Amino acid sequence: MGVGHFVPDKRLSNEDLEKMVDTSDEWITSRTGIRERRILEAGQGTSHMAARAAEKALEQRGMAASELDLIILATVTPDMPVPSAVSLVQKAINAENCWGFDLNGGCSGFIYALVTGAQFIDAGTHKKVMVIGADKMSSIIDYEDRDTCVLFGDGAGAVILEPSEDHACIIDAELHLDGDGAQYLHIEAGGSRTPASRETVEQKKHYVCQDGRTVFRHAVTCMADVSKRLLDRNHLCPEDIKFLIPHQANLRIINAVSKRLNLKPDQVITNIEKYGNTTAATIPIAMSEACQQGVLAPGDWLLLSAFGAGFTWGSILMKWGMDYSEMS
Repeated sequence: MGVGHFVPDKRLSNEDLEKMVDTSDEWITSRTGIRERRILEAGQGTSHMAARAAEKALEQRGMAASELDLIILATVTPDMPVPSAVSLVQKAINAENCWGFDLNGGCSGFIYALVTGAQFIDAGTHKKVMVIGADKMSSIIDYEDRDTCVLFGDGAGAVILEPSEDHACIIDAELHLDGDGAQYLHIEAGGSRTPASRETVEQKKHYVCQDGRTVFRHAVTCMADVSKRLLDRNHLCPEDIKFLIPHQANLRIINAVSKRLNLKPDQVITNIEKYGNTTAATIPIAMSEACQQGVLAPGDWLLLSAFGAGFTWGSILMKWGMDYSEMS
């Protein structure tokens, strides 16, 4: 498995937000764990970040883009409705021999896409599948709404899936969807039901709208419960897990989930303080940074877990197989 990530250079700190909206560094940090987030410059879209992350994953794997059979891009912020953002990524990295598609699973998009990509490998029809999670959340956030603007940032992460010869792979996964949750986290306008108009723009219906308390409560319960089921049915205890790599939405959610799973703080990977919630990109960015830091070793048990709009949620139990030290 090759990995790579990209985040923009521009930082938007809590102190910067204090000048834009009625908030404070103490308020944001205590409630979310976020200190800053990255913002992609105007005129560039999600595909730009996705392509850069893809190139880094290919470089680490020592693979040419022409070798890829498939690219799956998890995102809620494609550059435009048509064509798919993955088509722009394919062109940007010169992956002329593959096909691909966008996948919208909200903040669970990456784990949805990772399980989907693994199915193509398991079926024997594909040998090299790239899975990318990328979002330019700054393009759909109202920076006058302190309840949402403090949470989100921009970024991308990518992984390359290949057939495994050492049993290092996705061991188990469980994914869920509950459409009743749509009312609590959504963007009202811009789709076929409510196309863009002067009124929808003036009424700010193209921005993320979230019932934070409801999302928080469901996220903790759903992520913890599905992760516990994976451990139980694979006869693993908390001590067997090297790392939980959770979706980085809120540090209090992460801490509550890890507590319910009886995991120690050093078993949980977090980087939310640096990037905020990059939606589909949070987990692959965290995976990539963990590899760069040399904390993952072949045979390590990992739990990936996420919760997002839809509601969508799920977890993946996997055994790490890449020796990053030999590839750096």
